[in-house]
Amino acid sequence: MIALTLINTLVVATVVLIHYESLWYLSKLLPRLNIPAKYIILFGVVGSLIAHTIEIWIFGLVFYWMHHEPGFGEFKGEFSGTLLDCVYFGFTTYSTLGFGDITPTGDIRFLTGIVSLTGLVLITWTASFLFLEMQRYWRRNI
Repeated sequence: MIALTLINTLVVATVVLIHYESLWYLSKLLPRLNIPAKYIILFGVVGSLIAHTIEIWIFGLVFYWMHHEPGFGEFKGEFSGTLLDCVYFGFTTYSTLGFGDITPTGDIRFLTGIVSLTGLVLITWTASFLFLEMQRYWRRNI
């Protein structure tokens, strides 16, 4: 249980740090872009999507490792054990979409729940960031 808690804490801390750094970098980059204000937000959206994708791939790699490491549990259902299956599961879990075609069993379920909560928080953080950036740059067009 201690190993599981440490792994979960480390992976969540890693993706939150990546997200923080990504939004910080975007907040410094966007004002420097010499393009019409209405297009600046597009760079923010693309940058945010790249950050989310990197974070999901990190979760997918951890799912892959945990699935193949004895003692953490496994996935059942429409799952062949490939890295892409784990990343797909990461995408559906992170976004809280959860199709239900893959079911975690064993201790790996705890990371699944944490991924959903983390994804919810990071997606809303991105939405708040983009809302503030839209207010800043879209006012220039008035």
